[in-house]
Amino acid sequence: MGILTVSGSPHVHGKQDVKKIMRGVIIALIPAMLVSFWFFGIGAIVLTLTAVASCMLFEFLIQKYFLKGKVTITDGSAIITGLLLAFNVPSSLPIWQMIIGSFVAIAIAKMTYGGLGKNPFNPALVGRVFLLISFPVDMTTWPIPHAIFSTAPVADAITGPTALGVVKEGLMKGESLSQLMSNVPSYTDMFIGNIGGSLGEISGLAIILGGIYMLIRKIITWHIPATFIGSTVIFTGILWLINPEKFADPVFHVLAGGLLLGALFMATDMVTSPMSAKGMIIFGVGCGVLTVLIRTWGAYPEGVSFAILLMNVCTPLINKAFKPKKFGEVVKNG
Repeated sequence: MGILTVSGSPHVHGKQDVKKIMRGVIIALIPAMLVSFWFFGIGAIVLTLTAVASCMLFEFLIQKYFLKGKVTITDGSAIITGLLLAFNVPSSLPIWQMIIGSFVAIAIAKMTYGGLGKNPFNPALVGRVFLLISFPVDMTTWPIPHAIFSTAPVADAITGPTALGVVKEGLMKGESLSQLMSNVPSYTDMFIGNIGGSLGEISGLAIILGGIYMLIRKIITWHIPATFIGSTVIFTGILWLINPEKFADPVFHVLAGGLLLGALFMATDMVTSPMSAKGMIIFGVGCGVLTVLIRTWGAYPEGVSFAILLMNVCTPLINKAFKPKKFGEVVKNG
């Protein structure tokens, strides 16, 4: 007579594992990374390498000497945190600030809770928001594309406001939107990446290509990106129809800033987003609505990072509300 051993779930295993998933995300980030290198040059390359290396180093040191457990930097999660953190800062950010941001992302937002799979907030976004609050001037100084595609010192780079910044500041001064739109890049430039902004958010085309790759590989599902972008389009479309001289159109909101990057790469983080399809839809809608509220009436021209972090807080509640029924459970009618 054999011995029956019952282990904890999951009992059904798929072909994907952590390393394969992380590898797929890294591959999906390559188009946006290459575009940032092309338009921002040496500054983008140095910051990206610094972010990745420092995130891996901090995770290694904490696991090795503080937690004294298994070192898991080879799973790829620290690399992704570094890439996403670099994608959320301007190419002129001082290297020492990037290292501080990496420490906050890994040590505080991830390892404090026990490491991968236990962190309630997206680590890269925590690092980004910390840098924005701590170093607002450096985090809102935007080099103009091509201005530093050389080995010239980053301090000599030509800077200018982002499209969201131009619109936000102009509307606060009482200017009409039709006047302001003449001072922002064309939608074609926004789609390709020839605009100022954070490293990884400038090219809608590169981000979409990465998102399609993840969808094909089933690394992510359509629920969060579609509802995040869709709710933003609907909300901004309503506002635009009400007053087109005060509210920008939906295409502008999708292409300007970090909406696409946030919807496809950060809101879809498996650890910090809901598990069920219904929960993902609620999560995505919440991200979209909060993004528009912050962009339109908040103090910052951009709201994607804050929106995702606020919805990260709601993830446990959403999971509880949309928990699937247990197998064999009787559902009461009426």
